[in-house]
Order: sequence, then structure tokens, then C-alpha cells
Amino acid sequence: MDRQNDGALLVGRLLLAALFLQAGIPKALGGYVGFGKYIGNLGMPSPEIMSLAGTAIEVLAPIAIILGIFHRTSAAILIVFTLVATFLAHRYWEFPAEQMGNQRNHFFKNLAAVGGLLYYYATGPGAFALGGKSR
Repeated sequence: MDRQNDGALLVGRLLLAALFLQAGIPKALGGYVGFGKYIGNLGMPSPEIMSLAGTAIEVLAPIAIILGIFHRTSAAILIVFTLVATFLAHRYWEFPAEQMGNQRNHFFKNLAAVGGLLYYYATGPGAFALGGKSR
């Protein structure tokens, strides 16, 4: 892979990580309690434990992506996390008309993030990574 592609992979990794970190860092700083109540209202079992696990995923996996380490593991974890969150919380077809558009945007944004994570899973982090170059 040439430097231009490696640079694009680095920027892509940073942008993917930003999506998750901007949601995970506030939870790590104490917002996980409210997150636990929210996911409890969605019917998740053990919402306190799930909120801590979700918070850890939203912070640690993106850090691994930024560093370019454990690329397949971090991508797979975030793919599963994002799909669960999408089909649990953003079922736009169940929302009232005034909220449907916003939820539909979240739904498809999350699917796009899964697409980016699949690319990362398949291509690896590139040369600008602690984990080294893949494929």
C-alpha cells in the first residue's frame, strides 16, 4: 500500500474513533448511570452492568482503532455493539412522526459506521499504526 492509502486509512481510523469517543467519554465521566437507566427502559437485562460494558466498549475499542492495534477484534466488537444499539434504540419505524426522521438518521448513520468498520476489519490499519500494516 502506498503512503496516500496509508494516510487515508489513518484519517478514516481517526474519524471512526471520533464517532464512538464523543459518545463514550461523557459516559466514562459519570454519564453511564443515565445510560444504564436508558438501556433499562429499552428492556436490556442488567442495565448497570451493560452500561459499564457499553461505556468501556465506546472508549477502549476506538482507542485501539486510533493506535491501529487489535484491528479485527476492535472492529468486530464495535460492529456488534453498533448493530445491537441500532436495532435496540433506533427502530425509527416505531417512533411518532415528529421523531421518526431523527431516528431514521441515527439508524442509517450507524449502518454507515458498520460499513466503515467492515472496511477497517478487511483492510487493516495501514502503515501508520502500532499494530503494523495489514493486507
